[in-house]
Amino acid sequence: MPTPERGSITILIGGPIAPTDLPGLYRRVYALLERCDAAVAVCDVDGITADAVTVDALARLQLAAGRHQCRMRLRGASPELRELVTFMGLRDVLPA
Repeated sequence: MPTPERGSITILIGGPIAPTDLPGLYRRVYALLERCDAAVAVCDVDGITADAVTVDALARLQLAAGRHQCRMRLRGASPELRELVTFMGLRDVLPA
């Protein structure tokens, strides 16, 4: 019997993100990925602030995705956010 193909899910990340938001955001996305069994999580980050807290949040969400054998992609990342992700050495981990 063939295995059903795993789909994708889009997660809208609104901003700004405060450091105190990180644990709750991680828990919510982790629980969502646990329920949906997606192969790809597309994080819509259009208009989000490009700062270290945002990159920290995205890195944590990538960890959550990886724990569910799910790849994460960024959609709508500004040039500034892509540059910051690259500067922080996460370009291969957080592809846009």
